[in-house]
Amino acid sequence: MSRGQGDGFVLRNLDTVELQRQAAALYRRVFGYGDPDFGLSPRLLTGLLRNGGSVVGAVDRDGALLAFAYGMCAADSTGGYHYSQAAVVAPGNQGRGLGRLLKQAQAEVARGTGTRRMRWSYDPLVARNAHFNLDVLGAVGRWYVADFYFDGDSDRVVVEWDLDGRAEPVAARSPERGPDRWAWGRTWREGDDGWLAVPADLDGLGEADRIELRDRVRDGFRGFLGDGLVARSCTRADPGTAVYRFTGRGAA
Repeated sequence: MSRGQGDGFVLRNLDTVELQRQAAALYRRVFGYGDPDFGLSPRLLTGLLRNGGSVVGAVDRDGALLAFAYGMCAADSTGGYHYSQAAVVAPGNQGRGLGRLLKQAQAEVARGTGTRRMRWSYDPLVARNAHFNLDVLGAVGRWYVADFYFDGDSDRVVVEWDLDGRAEPVAARSPERGPDRWAWGRTWREGDDGWLAVPADLDGLGEADRIELRDRVRDGFRGFLGDGLVARSCTRADPGTAVYRFTGRGAA
């Protein structure tokens, strides 16, 4: 896969050693990983490329890697899907729509293997990522996994993205304002919908407060998902707060 985007870069498979090395370096830089246990192996990327996985990136005219994403073929009792492990955008290239383009490129790879679903995970406390996944891309939060990476502090929501576009987009809606509705971690119901408030960003939130919030958000997600709802949206309610909206699986 290689195609121009008309904005100073091309989307292409990372099928050279140089691009894969750039990806490994960018991965460490963006996520701040110094421990070699958290490195990304170029040989792993090659293995994915040669076996139905996705290793796609945005490369500028000088050959510099601006962003990349990688994923793999996966399956469970419901059938096959493409799992997107990570999407990484270089500092200074945010806001160019690269994240969306990377996900679309991964979807193209997935369709080429006969797969019609994608999944990936994200931190439920990071509201901007929730908004991108749920509202911008139209994925649906279906599962909550505590300690996803077995490190004691990696709760994740797993979303599913219908690559055939059959899912109806969720209708834009804001919750009714109440005197204490925006308390972070609070859940409430309005008719058939469930709502959960989280910080708009985590800046300034202490470690103890973040752990307490994580536990409340975990309980909120598990309660709504256990009732048959799914996470469909996460939008800003006021400058400091975002709210998740949960609906029935077929609701808009």
